[in-house]
Amino acid sequence: MSWLSDGYQVFGPDPEVLHWLQSAGPAALAAARDPGHRADWLRHGGTWFAGVNVLDNDGEGRVADGVPLRGAALRAAEAVTGALPLDPGQVSVTYPGYPRQDENESDANHRYRRTRAAAHLDGLLPVGPDRRRMLKEPHAWILGLPVTDCGAGAAPLVVWKGSHEVMRTRLEAVFAQHPKEEWSDLDLTDAYHAARREVFETCPRVELPAKPGEATLLHRLVLHGVAPWHEGAEAPAEGRAIVYFRPHLPGGMPDWLHLP
Repeated sequence: MSWLSDGYQVFGPDPEVLHWLQSAGPAALAAARDPGHRADWLRHGGTWFAGVNVLDNDGEGRVADGVPLRGAALRAAEAVTGALPLDPGQVSVTYPGYPRQDENESDANHRYRRTRAAAHLDGLLPVGPDRRRMLKEPHAWILGLPVTDCGAGAAPLVVWKGSHEVMRTRLEAVFAQHPKEEWSDLDLTDAYHAARREVFETCPRVELPAKPGEATLLHRLVLHGVAPWHEGAEAPAEGRAIVYFRPHLPGGMPDWLHLP
C-alpha cells in the first residue's frame, strides 16, 4: 500500500514519532483545554474541538524544548515535495457523542456529517454568502499524528481509497479551461460536488483508527472526514486527539494539481 496510489498510508509505530510526542502531546492537550482556544474552536454541541493552527510549534515541528518531528511518514512525504516548513499544527479532538447538531447547522449539513463523515477536500474553502468552493490553500499533504490512545470506534479518520485521482481528473478539467492567474478565484463547486458523488459510488470507504506513535499520511487530493463516535468506544477523558500538519506547497496551485 502506498499513499501515492491509494491516497493514504499508515506508518508505525515509529520511535521517532513517540519521541516527538513526549513534548508535543502534552502541549496539544493543553491547547485543547485552553479557554481562549475553546471559545474559538469548540463545535457541534461541544463534541469537536477543531483547533486549527493552535499548536505552538516551529517549522520543524519542535514544541517548547522538544525535538523536531521526524519519522518514516514525514520522509515519505518529503520524498515527493521536498522538505517544507511545517505550519502550526491543528489539534483535532473529538468527544463522546460526536457529532451533535449545532444551532446554526442545517439538518442537511448535519445529516451529511453523520452519514458521509463530513467528507471534504482540504484547501477548497467556502467563499462568499453562497459559500462557493474555491482553491485557497494548496496544501502539500496531510500528516496525522495521534496523541491519545483510543478504541477503533472513537470517531476515527475516514478516507475514500483512490479518491485523489477522481478529484484530480474532475478538477483538472475545470482548471484547464482558464489561465493559471485565475485559478484561485475559480468556482469549483459543481465539479467538486460531482467528484464527491463519483467517489461515493466508486471508491471504498476506509476507517483509520490509529495509536500514538503511528502516523497517517494523506494525499492532498484525497476525500476524507471523521466518522461519528460509536457508542461505548474506549477513550481517555481527553478524547480522541490528533495533531495534523498541512504545509503549503511553494509551487502553489500548479504543484497542487500536478505533483504525484
